[in-house]
Formats: sequence, C-alpha cells, structure tokens
Amino acid sequence: MEPTKPLAQHRWLQQLVGEWTMQGEADMGPGEPPSHSTGTESVRMLGELWVVLEGQAQMPEGGDTGHMRMTLGYDPDRQAFVGNWVGSMMTLMWVYQGQLDATGKVLTLDTEGPSFAGDGTTVRYQDVITLVDANTRTLHSQTLGQDGQWKRFMTATYKRQ
Repeated sequence: MEPTKPLAQHRWLQQLVGEWTMQGEADMGPGEPPSHSTGTESVRMLGELWVVLEGQAQMPEGGDTGHMRMTLGYDPDRQAFVGNWVGSMMTLMWVYQGQLDATGKVLTLDTEGPSFAGDGTTVRYQDVITLVDANTRTLHSQTLGQDGQWKRFMTATYKRQ
C-alpha cells in the first residue's frame, strides 16, 4: 500500500492544532437554567491525515471532570470527513461523517444516538465546528426534532492559548 498524500481537507484539520481553553453552555431541559462549564483542549496531528482533540471539562452540577477525545480525518473514497467522539461520562462511541461548507469555515459532522426522550429510539445529531478566526472556534451540538427542525442544546467557544 502506498502512503496517502494529505489533501486540502487534511490541511484544513491542521488549523485545529494547538492548546485551547473552552467555555460552554448546555440546555438542561424545560424549566431548568443552562449549565455552564469551562475546560481545556489539546489538539495534535496523528501523522498528516488525522487530528486528535483531547479535552477535559467540569461536568454539570459540580460533577467530576469529564474527559473527551475526538478523532477527525478525511476519507477521499467517501468524499467526507470521518471521525468519532468518546467521553468518560458515557459508554457510547459517536461515529461521524461530515462535510465542510462552501465558505471553508463550518464543518458539520452527522451522527446518530439515543433520543433525549429516553424511550429507546435513535435520532440524528450534528456536531458543528466553526472557525471564527485563527484563534477562535466554536462547537455546537444539535438534534433533529420530530418537527424536522434542528434544536441546539450545547455551544462551546474555544480560544487558542
């Protein structure tokens, strides 16, 4: 097998490399105030084709520190960004496939997981990474409601250290 040469999409991922601080806000449900969190993230390349994001943040309501890891790459055969996310607070591995928008600033990662309703059904989710500038990016998570509308439930802002 001949080594894969990095493409423009792999170089796009390199923009995420660095040390970051995070401030986040999550919707805790009807009638509940939003939860706020702070954390850090270290992002490094795995070769020239993959980026590994390793973060930690305080869990809501005075919980323990949560540890998260995201891996992202680009698969030219699928013509899609691919990856996964795992966190110390759950047993599910979220598996991504996504696209970069025409502006080159917004990477939308599609996945599926359990419904917040807790009824055993699976629903569509998106994690959306937006490059605001060279030192600021956001990540927001949203789920597709039964009404066909995306509902944002978490937003995090990352600042390069």
